[in-house]
Amino acid sequence: MTNVLNGTTYIISFDLGAGANIDRIVSLIKSYGTWAKITENSWAVVSVGENASQVRDKIIPYLGVGGRLFVIKSGYESAWLNPNAKSEWLKKYLEN
Repeated sequence: MTNVLNGTTYIISFDLGAGANIDRIVSLIKSYGTWAKITENSWAVVSVGENASQVRDKIIPYLGVGGRLFVIKSGYESAWLNPNAKSEWLKKYLEN
């Protein structure tokens, strides 16, 4: 079993393009095992052994024409208001 506390947390934020496959994007995000939906199109995942570019490259094929995507390494400082995810999860994984 992989220890996710040894992983890296990434924030994934996207805007869907024409022909996007949101179901496949969500499935990919959830395949990380440790994830949280922050807002409608913003998620956090804990990845072990992947960098931001590798996370991005997995999502690109399903983003659709003209879609936008940011994958950002977390771990410094964060603040939020009324996220979809539980604050405890965000505190545990975003600020490590």
